[in-house]
Amino acid sequence: MSQALNPLDATSLLTALGAVGVFLVLFAETGLLIGFFLPGDSLLFTAGLLCTTGAGGVHLSLPGVLVAAVAGALLGAQAGYLIGRRAGRALLGRTRNRHLLDGARRAEELLDRYGHGKAIVLARFIPVVRTVLNPLAGVVQVPARTFTLWQAAGGLVWTVGLVLGGYALGSGIPDVDRYLLPLVGLIVALSLLPLVLEVLRARRRRGAEPTRETTG
Repeated sequence: MSQALNPLDATSLLTALGAVGVFLVLFAETGLLIGFFLPGDSLLFTAGLLCTTGAGGVHLSLPGVLVAAVAGALLGAQAGYLIGRRAGRALLGRTRNRHLLDGARRAEELLDRYGHGKAIVLARFIPVVRTVLNPLAGVVQVPARTFTLWQAAGGLVWTVGLVLGGYALGSGIPDVDRYLLPLVGLIVALSLLPLVLEVLRARRRRGAEPTRETTG
């Protein structure tokens, strides 16, 4: 490796590990609570870009990236569900990490508001929530068939959509590698947008509750 592996940097991960890194990161981010900090969105988009350019000295195979992304996301989510189903709520109760606790609260809100199917699909697009919702679905005993169906649907849309989005952009812009860092930064910002919107909605609802109680 020409540089030290930085697990928070998508380009570093892909340069060091290639498509294998895509599988490992997505499995950890969607299946293990310790993977909540990993850059799933930017990794998928950057991997798509690197299928069209040799930026950073690495050129990836599009079929290989797609297979690794889908396998990591689907197997990781299923592993997270099984861990949650067997370990129970104590698994989340032990953590003191603020990001994970906030993610668990938002995941429960998604399940309550949208129901199992829609919540499982939407969680794929919200950082941290996509890490916590899978074990949480096991904890609250979402039926295994229901979870598997919807996590597979959401996982396919999320992984294939972002990888092909990066690939299409890389194919359509000459010398796209010179814009790699700004593009990755933009994807990171966009991936955080659903998280910000959820936080703002939650604050708005909490602010409205005393008003409703007072008027009642």
